[in-house]
Amino acid sequence: MSVDQISSRTNEQRTLISRKAAELFARKGYAATSMNEIAEASHLSKPGLYHHFKDKAEVLFHIVDGHVSRLADIVTGVESLGLAPERRLPELIEAFMLEYAEAQNEHRVLTEDVRFLDAEAQACVLDKERTVVRVFSDAVVAARPDLDSTQLPKLLTMFLFGMLNWMFTWFQPNGRLTHAEMAPIATQLFLHGVSGLEVEHPAARAKLHRRS
Repeated sequence: MSVDQISSRTNEQRTLISRKAAELFARKGYAATSMNEIAEASHLSKPGLYHHFKDKAEVLFHIVDGHVSRLADIVTGVESLGLAPERRLPELIEAFMLEYAEAQNEHRVLTEDVRFLDAEAQACVLDKERTVVRVFSDAVVAARPDLDSTQLPKLLTMFLFGMLNWMFTWFQPNGRLTHAEMAPIATQLFLHGVSGLEVEHPAARAKLHRRS
């Protein structure tokens, strides 16, 4: 087996362990989860687990750093598209929501358990979070250039994150709406408020389906 193949298998195994650990951390909490439980969920012996991660804190960092790195890549990718100001923020929100749909456990761990990391690891995660905040704040300014000279863009961005980041505490992804369907609702609510929210009436939607 080549070095590249060994490296690829190692990365795949670390990804699997992280995914299983994220499920446990999201359900039980970081503090209440043991390395034994992570090993069992990953179908590994405890020595096998320690071959990939030296301790539970390293597992946690791998989860949150991986998740926030993907978020940073997503927002900088949207930024590089050079979208019109009115399209940039909706595109960012939709991209975020779709990522959350695939990484609900990782997102819960990022929002709730990053405090268990040491100062250096937290600083690394925070630096990438600042990139995410900056891109969203720039999109707010693009949508409302008149706010550029005020402190409101960053404050409004944090309000938006407050709405998006804690959806996992109440949103049921297997319910009547998907993350993709929630994205335009979140966008309209943020940009126009409740009075400007446009939602298709269920009866009209059912009528449309009957015609098609």
